[in-house]
Order: sequence, then C-alpha cells, then structure tokens
Amino acid sequence: MQDILIVGAGSRGLTVYADYIARHPEQFRLVGVVEPRPYYREETARRHQLPADRCWSDWRELIGQRPVAPAVILATQDRDHLEPALAFMQLGYDLLLEKPMAPTLEECRQLQQASRRYEKLMVVAHVLRYTPYFQQLKRVVDSGILGQLVTVRHFEPVLFWHQAHSFVRGNWRKSADSAPMILAKSCHDLDMLCHLVGRDPLRVASFGGLSHFSQEHQPAGASPRCQDCRYRDQGCPYSAHRFYLGLQKQGLLGWPLDTITSDTSEAGVLQALAEGPYGRCVYNCDNDVVDHQVVAVEFTGGLSATFTMTAFAHERLRETELLGSHAQLSGDGRKIRLRPFGDLAAPLPDQDGRLQPDGEILWDFSHVPGHGHSGGDDGLMNFFHHCLQDRARALQWTLPEEALRGHALCFAAEQARLEKRVVDVVEKN
Repeated sequence: MQDILIVGAGSRGLTVYADYIARHPEQFRLVGVVEPRPYYREETARRHQLPADRCWSDWRELIGQRPVAPAVILATQDRDHLEPALAFMQLGYDLLLEKPMAPTLEECRQLQQASRRYEKLMVVAHVLRYTPYFQQLKRVVDSGILGQLVTVRHFEPVLFWHQAHSFVRGNWRKSADSAPMILAKSCHDLDMLCHLVGRDPLRVASFGGLSHFSQEHQPAGASPRCQDCRYRDQGCPYSAHRFYLGLQKQGLLGWPLDTITSDTSEAGVLQALAEGPYGRCVYNCDNDVVDHQVVAVEFTGGLSATFTMTAFAHERLRETELLGSHAQLSGDGRKIRLRPFGDLAAPLPDQDGRLQPDGEILWDFSHVPGHGHSGGDDGLMNFFHHCLQDRARALQWTLPEEALRGHALCFAAEQARLEKRVVDVVEKN
C-alpha cells in the first residue's frame, strides 16, 4: 500500500482519484489533501477520515516540510500545474499529473526536464492509454498484422451537452484562462495517435473554429439566462434548466451536476442556475474556444493521419481506423474489427478475437461500462500504483518524453490553425 497526497480536490481529484483510493485500500492510502475551497477540502477529509493537520488550503504550506507521502496526485486547474509540480518533484514526490501538462510548450518541457533531473516519476493522465479498448488496439497494431501501416483516421465526438457544459459555460471556455480546445480536451487523442503508431509527428495542418456558440446564433427573443428564457423547456437543445434539473430529478448527482454546485438539491441547482455561470445561455457567454477542428499529421515513415473533433454529436464514443498494406482495423469505442485483405501478415496478438462468418475478426468491449472513461480512470490509477511499486523500471520508460511529444503536436496544430499554414512539429519538440 502506498501513501499518497491529493492536490486539487475537484471533479477529478475528489470524484475520480480519491474515489479510486477508497475502493482500493490495498493499493493506496490518502494521507492528505490540498484544496482552497472549504467544502471540497472538508468533504475529502470526511470521506477519508483525515485529521485537520493533514488538510491544507494552499500547497505552499508544504514547502519546507518533509514529504507527507512518496507521491502526489496534482489535479489543479490547467494553468496551476507548473509551479506546484516543479516544487513537489524537487521535494521528492513522484507525480501523477492531470492533463494537460501545462498551457505552454516551454512549461511542458520544464516538467519533462524536471522529472529527469530529480529522477521522479511523472505519469500524465492520458487515460485513453489505460482503457481495455485502446490497449487492445495498440496490441493489434504492434503485432504487425496490418502489414505496413499507411493511414490513420481518428474521430472525437465531444457531445453537444458536454461542449455546452465544459467549453461554453465551464472552466475551459476561454483559451487564455485554461488552454486551447485541442490541448484541454484533445491532448488525449493526439497522444493516442502518437502512441498507436509509435512514430514522431513531422508536420501538421489544422482547420476549425468557433462556428455556433456565439450571439449571432441566439434565437430571437432568447434571454441571457436559461431560467428566464422562453425556450428553456422546449425548442433549445442547450437549455441549462432542462439539462441540469433533469439530472437532479433522475438522481444523477455526480459529474457534471456536482460541478455547478455542491448543493445538488433542487433548490441548490436552481440557485446555481440563477446566479452561476452554468445558467447562462450558450449564445450569451464569453467563450472563445473552437467547437470543431480537423488536424492532418505527417509522421515519420510517410504515414499520414487525420483527427477530427466536433461538438455536434449525440451519444457516441471515439472512433479509430488504421489502414495497412495487409488489413484494416476499425473501432467504434466498443468493438474492434479487423478485416484482412488476404493471408494474415502476422499471428493474432491473442486468442480473444472472434472469427466472424465473413472473415472479419472481432473484439468486443461492449461489456465495459462507459463511465470513468471506459475503464481508463481506474486503469490509470492501477498503472500508477505499479509504477510506484517498481520505480527503477518505470523511470527507464519514456513516459515524460511521450507526453511531451503529444503536447508538442497539440501546440503545433493550434499554431497551424491560427496561422493557416503547415507547421513543422520536429522544430517544436
């Protein structure tokens, strides 16, 4: 069992990481929490029976003290990562760092270099890597069964309500306050592209923008806040009143409802919608991040890949297609389908794939619950535990460099979108 400290007890720190710790006492014991907001700090302490002297409102209170644990989970807001991450590694802590690493490439480099300089683990929370589904995709690609990998297509449907919640009304709505959308939301995906193909990105082009969530698309007669709007109960798919109260009445009191208020009673939700940012009309916010973006990447070896992110989708999962000289591999987030063109170029990586009557080979992950990033949250924490158990081996892995590579691709893609040109990623990594 490993003692661990959580810094930032919000939607990720409290409801994901601390929850995992509570469910896996054989792996972790939470010994302290740092959180400036009294309710979330006290709620973490209550759930984990932390004494008052193990609860802090500011991480700087720990500077100069001996480490209270071997490792820390840093789950603060994006722009509050660099300073505490550097300080904790210097103090001797291994680090699980919420994504994105930092809002600039130079800060990401500083974190990677500090991890090596202080010989500390830095595992970035790219949770897609740790889902059963994407791990199987990676095994199939690495087996060589596709032959020469030539083209990759990856698609991320953010979902209309998630875009409205997090990227129009929420904390990630403005690039200057958090990060560009390609970094804040899709660094998962560009990291996964690099991880799947196992190659370095060379050049990137990108297109997209904020097309819909602006005042020019506000319906006639709509109000600045949903509670006062004629469209609140019908006619608007983005009605905060209908969405959040609907969750409350169904008893779905966790994320995203607990983001808008700590009081998830009907009265508490109504007050939050009347007074807080989540009750605003999506066409009357101060958001500026994109609601759609396409990225085209050239990797070493001539491999090409595209990534598409869009807000405008209903309930569906990420989709990936990898096309090689001997087979195509397609996945919809639940099922992976391999279609050989003829004889297999290599043996199957395992015996779990089922041969279908049409010659297709199928892996089915429909049984994996969709919550918790389809098992990725738990997989990440389990992976971090194994890293701590075998630090010497984990320090030899290139995890910090791989995280930096994916982030560098994000920054280059955003530069390419803004400057309307092809950007060389190699010069930026």
